[in-house]
Amino acid sequence: MNPNPLLQTAGLPLFAEFRVEHIKPAIEALLRDAEAALERVVSDAVPANYDAVTAVLPVATERLGRAWGAVNHLNEVLSTPEWRAAYNEMLPAVTEYFTRQGSDERLYAKYKSIAASPEGKALSAPRQQALAHWLRDFVLSGAELQGAAKARYAQIQERSAELGQKYSEHVLDATDGFSYYASADELDGVPEDVKQATRAAAEAEGKPGHKITLHLPCYLPVIQYGTNRALREKLYTAHATRASELGPAELDNTALMQELLALRQEEAALLGYPNFAEVSLVPKMATSPQQVITFLRDLAARAKPYGERDLQELRGFAEANLSAFGLTGANLQAWDLPFVSEKLKEARYAFSEQEVKQYFTEPKVLQGLFNIIETLFGVAIREDQAQVWHDSVKFYRIDRGQTLVGQFYLDLHARPGKRPGAWMDDVRGRWLRPEGVLQTPVAHLVCNFAAPVGDKPALLTHDDVTTLFHEFGHGLHHLLTQISDYGVAGISGVEWDAVELPSQFMENFCWEWEVLKRLTAHVDTGEPLPRELFDKMLAAKNFQSGMQTLRQIEFGLSDMRLHAEPGSERDVQAVVDAVRREVSVFMPPAFNRSQHSFSHIFAGGYSAGYYSYKWAEVLSADAWSAFEETGVFNAETGARYLHAILEAGGSRPAMDSFKAFRGREPSIDALLRHQGMA
Repeated sequence: MNPNPLLQTAGLPLFAEFRVEHIKPAIEALLRDAEAALERVVSDAVPANYDAVTAVLPVATERLGRAWGAVNHLNEVLSTPEWRAAYNEMLPAVTEYFTRQGSDERLYAKYKSIAASPEGKALSAPRQQALAHWLRDFVLSGAELQGAAKARYAQIQERSAELGQKYSEHVLDATDGFSYYASADELDGVPEDVKQATRAAAEAEGKPGHKITLHLPCYLPVIQYGTNRALREKLYTAHATRASELGPAELDNTALMQELLALRQEEAALLGYPNFAEVSLVPKMATSPQQVITFLRDLAARAKPYGERDLQELRGFAEANLSAFGLTGANLQAWDLPFVSEKLKEARYAFSEQEVKQYFTEPKVLQGLFNIIETLFGVAIREDQAQVWHDSVKFYRIDRGQTLVGQFYLDLHARPGKRPGAWMDDVRGRWLRPEGVLQTPVAHLVCNFAAPVGDKPALLTHDDVTTLFHEFGHGLHHLLTQISDYGVAGISGVEWDAVELPSQFMENFCWEWEVLKRLTAHVDTGEPLPRELFDKMLAAKNFQSGMQTLRQIEFGLSDMRLHAEPGSERDVQAVVDAVRREVSVFMPPAFNRSQHSFSHIFAGGYSAGYYSYKWAEVLSADAWSAFEETGVFNAETGARYLHAILEAGGSRPAMDSFKAFRGREPSIDALLRHQGMA
């Protein structure tokens, strides 16, 4: 009988060999091994010594984490009912084990003994940091709770994991579950490549017309360019009500959100905190919910005049120019805004996103991106061999000289059964293993771009390119680390509100002429992006930045208030509406249920942490200023950034890493300047 491929965690995952029937036996076996390791490490057989402990427990838990990570990954990128059922069957057992390990008093006592010992006080700085994090996390994981409180804490973790998974499934199923077959006439104004793709999708099902879905490569161009107002309204309504009480009852996330929020507040109370936001912020840079709320409100006050001006311009433009499309300044609806914005942008800056898109072919963008990374950070990127889960997935290696630094999978295209959005996830981290072998890091980089149609390469919008660079920033943080200690290498141990620094930093390259002329080649002529078109893009860069900033603040403030105000679960909509009244310049329709598909905070680890995007933007904009001062491709600045930020990983506080790079604390001025709101 062939061995179970999920149990083979020494090399790269055997994605082509994984089957549903492998999941349960593999995870059960690995849980038994982890259980045995836990019992061994808390016994007298293992001394209270850093090396002795890390030679036993992390070895078993990392193996379990890798196998479970592969199961979870396939559930996100290639979900089938069978795989989902097998994943959900094992989720409670995995959650239960890690909850119990995190709150084990015997293990906590052993780590406290290590920290208190002379040997513990003499540990290297990265190990001191890892140890401090573990001790902090034991407290946050209920290690100091007793009896019924401890049992209840464990129940909360298990139930929360189950609810988060169910929430995520509802969003995926509601997104996949909508389709509308439009006539050619209804798609007036929609870009030709989108028409071809939607026509092909309908033909594949033997249906007439064009298959329109809520996947962003289809949804966004229709709502941005489509002249048919009724179709825009239909799509916007379906998208804004996904997984809510306004759709299929079996996919409604209302009760799940309420229960998750209530459970989080109960968890906070058990741990002795007044609300869950306080718990969430313990391992972050921000020190209190009030500090975050003040930061967001201050930013909102600065952005609001710009947002009001943005909206006034849209109304004025519609009034003067769009009566042929049934639009006036007074009758604009939420489903009109992207359309009017695109028309105004084209009129003001004399270009369209569609025109720009013809220059961003996927192969050329990747080649240009890799070239930037190679130039700045002294590495080489080339294709490599590995088993993949879909024939469109590519695999690459990063070398420095003759030495392997890391490897990554690249999964760029949207498809049914794949979770919406874009993300980086680790396959394994850098680690000098107890047996003396240096394990190199491996990452997943996942996006949801339009796939190629016919024999032409896939075309990316400029937003797609920015998203790709963003995820690569996370990837570089994980892959280029030089820290080899478990728990603080790469993104491990980095404060959540600083983890977006490298990702948002990379986005800045997408606005540099020196970069874009190497990154572009017209799909038909091969010509690079013309300077004149780039100048128009740059002029339009901060187009509506006021409204866009306020939208992000709305999400961040809603998230923080929902988690900082016990009882918020009784009327989530009321909290969201109150925030909208406070910060928005254009109120969405009453039926908008964006919180029902806000997976970041209900299923993605960003609970009371969504503010991180704006917080880290301050850090990344200020970090980018160093490159503006010396030149985008300045190798010396690149080397300083590499050593201070990327290589240091989570081995020291993020503020220390930032100050090591910039020589001072961050300032909000660079962000406001970059967004045209200085």
